[in-house]
Amino acid sequence: MSDMVVAGCGIVCSVGLNAPAACAAIRCGLTNPVETRFMNSHGQWIMAAEVPLDTPWRGHAKLAHMAAMAVKEAVFGLSEEEIQATPLLLCLAEPDRPGRIADQDKLLLHEIQNICRLKFHSQSRVIANGRVSGIQTIEKAHPLLASGEFRHCVIVGVDTYLTAGTLEAYDVEKRILTEENSNGFTPGEAGAAVLLTLAGTAPNASIAIKGFGFGKEKAHLQSGEPLKADGMVQAVKNALSMAGRDLSDLDYRICDISGEQYYFKEVSLTLTRILRNRKEEFDIWHPAECIGETGSAIALVVLALASAAVTKGYSKGDAILCHFANDDGQRAAIVVL
Repeated sequence: MSDMVVAGCGIVCSVGLNAPAACAAIRCGLTNPVETRFMNSHGQWIMAAEVPLDTPWRGHAKLAHMAAMAVKEAVFGLSEEEIQATPLLLCLAEPDRPGRIADQDKLLLHEIQNICRLKFHSQSRVIANGRVSGIQTIEKAHPLLASGEFRHCVIVGVDTYLTAGTLEAYDVEKRILTEENSNGFTPGEAGAAVLLTLAGTAPNASIAIKGFGFGKEKAHLQSGEPLKADGMVQAVKNALSMAGRDLSDLDYRICDISGEQYYFKEVSLTLTRILRNRKEEFDIWHPAECIGETGSAIALVVLALASAAVTKGYSKGDAILCHFANDDGQRAAIVVL
C-alpha cells in the first residue's frame, strides 16, 4: 500500500478552537466542563464539554460551523484550484443514535462549503458511522489518492452529544458521568479535519498511515455477553498486518476511551491477547478525558494529536497505535509512523 500522510490538521473542541491550542490543552490535561441547560434524573445539571463559539449556534448551524472551522484550518495553504480538485469526506454520527440531529447527511456538506466559501470536488461524500467512521473514511480515501486522480483528500468529522434526546437517552442508561455515577462519560462536541496526500508529495507531512483494520465485537456494550475483545483484537491484528509490524514494535497508543469501564476492560484484554514480547511501558492517551465524548470527530482529533506530538517532539515514539469502538460492536484500528 502506498502510504498516506497527514499534511494538515484542524480541531475545534471545548479546550481549543484550533489544532495547536487544542493539542496543547490535551497535552496538559486541561478540561472545560460547563453546566448544560439539561437536568439528569437526579435533578442535577448535566456537565458537558461544550464548544464556546462567539455566536450561540444550535443544531445544524453549530455542526456546520465547527466543521467549517476545522476544514479551513486543515486546507490552509492550498489554492482555490487545488481545493476544487479535492474531495471532502464527511464523518457523522450513526443514523440510529439517540437524539441525532435530523437531516445532517443531506445538509451539512453543502453548508460547510458555503461557510468556508470553498467548493470541493463532486466526489465529496458522507460516511455516517460514529467513532469508527474516521478510519472507514481513510480506507475510502486511499484508492482515491492512489488512482492519481486526486492529489489531496480532506476528511472531516463533526458531532455533538449536547442535544436533549441524546442526553436523556444516555442518562436513562446511566452512561453519563455524574456525582452518583463514575462509570460514565462527559458529553462533548467537536469538529476535526485532516488533509491527506500520498507520501512524497508533501514535504511538511508529519505522520504516515501505515495500516488500518476493522473488526466486529459480538459482546458489545449492551449485549450482556462476556467480553473477550474479539472485535478489537481482529481490528488491531489487521492493522498491524497491513503495516508489517508487531505490537511490540509500537511505542504507545491513542484511543477514543471516554470513561466507561467496559472500554477500558476491552483495551486491557486486547493488549493481553496480542502482546507477546514484554514492554517496559506502553502508554495510552485518551483525549476524550479532556474534550468529552465527541463521537465521529474523535478519530480525526486523535490523528491531529498524533501529528502534533510528533511535530512538537513530545511523542513517546514514532510508532503509534490508534483504535476506536462503536457501541454496536464495530471496531477500527490504525497504525501511524
